[in-house]
Amino acid sequence: MSAVPVWSVDPRTGNPREQVAVEATAEEVDRAVRSAHAVRDALADRAARAAFLRAAAELLEESGEHIIEAADAETALGPARLTGELARTAAQFRAFAEVVDEGAYLDIHIDHPDATRTPPWPDLRRYKIPLGVVAVYAASNFPLAFSVPGGDTASALAAGCPVVVKAHPDHPATSELCASVLRRAAARTGLPENVLTVVHGFDAGVELIRHPLVSAAGFTGSVRGGRALFDAAAARPAPIPFHGELGSLNPVVVTAAAAAERAGEIGTGLGGSMTLGVGQFCTKPGFVLVPEGAAGDQLLKTLTETVSSTGSGVLLDHRMRDAFVTGVRERAALPGVDAPVTPGAAGAHSVSAGFLTVPAARLTADGPHDALLEECFGPVTVIARYASVDEIAAVLARLPGNLTATLQTAGDETGDPDAGPLLAALTPLAGRILVNGWPTGVAVAPAQHHGGPYPATTSTSTSVGATAIERWLRPVTYQSTPESLLPAELREDNPLGLPRRVDGRRA
Repeated sequence: MSAVPVWSVDPRTGNPREQVAVEATAEEVDRAVRSAHAVRDALADRAARAAFLRAAAELLEESGEHIIEAADAETALGPARLTGELARTAAQFRAFAEVVDEGAYLDIHIDHPDATRTPPWPDLRRYKIPLGVVAVYAASNFPLAFSVPGGDTASALAAGCPVVVKAHPDHPATSELCASVLRRAAARTGLPENVLTVVHGFDAGVELIRHPLVSAAGFTGSVRGGRALFDAAAARPAPIPFHGELGSLNPVVVTAAAAAERAGEIGTGLGGSMTLGVGQFCTKPGFVLVPEGAAGDQLLKTLTETVSSTGSGVLLDHRMRDAFVTGVRERAALPGVDAPVTPGAAGAHSVSAGFLTVPAARLTADGPHDALLEECFGPVTVIARYASVDEIAAVLARLPGNLTATLQTAGDETGDPDAGPLLAALTPLAGRILVNGWPTGVAVAPAQHHGGPYPATTSTSTSVGATAIERWLRPVTYQSTPESLLPAELREDNPLGLPRRVDGRRA
C-alpha cells in the first residue's frame, strides 16, 4: 500500500503548502511506542528530567521565530496570539521543572509500625511512580500549548513517562518543528531523543490507543473523537486511563442586579470573550442567561455594538468553518430564535461573529431547542432571556458538564440576593467557577483546574497546572521492606530531602 501524504494546508486559502510527512502505518506506530518504552528508565532521574524540561523551554524560545511563522501559516491565529501561546508553552515546561525539583508530587507517606493500633500497623511506605508510555492527542486550536509541546506532553515527561504524540492534521509542520526542538532538548541534557516521538494520521491514532505498551492517554478535541478513543481505551484487554477534554458550553448567568448595575460593561466583556481567537477557545462562553427587561435589553445593545465591530476571521480549517456555518444556520432557524447579529460565512474562507437569542422558557424541557445547549465551535453565543430565578434553575438543571461556569453579580454581593443560590447551582456544572470575570484565558498556576464533569472531560483531573502531573502516576506502597531494598525516596533518612508525611504529620 502506498504511503499517504500529510500536507500542511493554509486555512486562509484552503491550498496545500507542503508535504510534511506520511501517515504512520501500524508497524511504524508499533516501532514508535516500543522505542519510547525502551527508554523509559532514562527518565527515572529527577534532576535529569528537570534539566530536560528547562532546556525544552529555552530551545522553544530560541526557535520562536520559526515556530510562530509555521504555526501562523497553518492556523491563521496570528503572530500576536501565537507569541503569547509560545510564552505560555515555555512557562509550562519551567513550571513542571519546579514541580519535579520540589518532589511533593510523589505524595510520600510513611507510617511506622504501631502495635497499639487495631488492627496493628506494619511499616508502610507509599509514593507514586510513572505509568509508562503516554499517548498524547494534540488539539487543533492551540498548536503549541495543547499540542506536541503542550501541557499533556510536559506533565507526562515531568512524571517520568515517555510520550508518543499523535499530531493534529491542522498543523503538521508546526508539530514536526516542535518535536525536533524537544528531541534536541533531550539530547542536550543527556537523554535519549525517543523520550518523545510524533506520528501522523487518523489510523495511527487508533493504533496508538490500542497498543499494549501505551499506559495512559491525554486528548483535547471533539466529543465524538474523544469518546471513540475513550471507549477504545476502556475496551482494551488491559484498560488504561484516558484523560480527554471533549467539549464545553461554559455557561454564564447574569443576575438581575448585575444587569441593572453594569449592563454595558458586561455586554462589552462578553463580546470580547466570545470572539477571542475567532471563538475557538475551549472556554468560550457559549451560553448566557440574561434577564428580561430594560437592563437585559441594554446588555444586548452593547453586545450588538461590540460584536458588530469585530471583523471576520479564519477558522482553523475549512471543515470547522463548514460545521460552524451549518450549526448556526440550523440553530437560527428554530422557532423563537432571533439573530440580532447574524453569524456565519464571510467570503469563501472566513466567518463573521454573531449571537442568537431565545426565551429561556423554550429550554426548560426536551425539544428541538436542545441544540442551543450544545457547543458550537466558533464566534457565536446563545443568549437565553429569563423571567425568574426559577427559570434559571430549570435551564441549568438541563446543562451538560462544563470546563467553566461564570456568575456575573452586582458589585456589592450583599445587595444581590440571587448571587449565593446561583453560585451554588453553578458549582456542580463545572471544574472552574468564575465570579465577575470571563472564562477565556487559563492561568498556568498550582491552583488551576482545567477539567469538569462529562462531556467537558472524561476524568476528574486537570490538564493545566501543577496537579496535571498526577494523571501519569500511580501509587505504590512498600510494606515491611528492609531499608536496603527501599527506593531512595522512601528511606528513613530521606537522602533526597523530599517533602513527606510521617505518621500522619508533615515532615
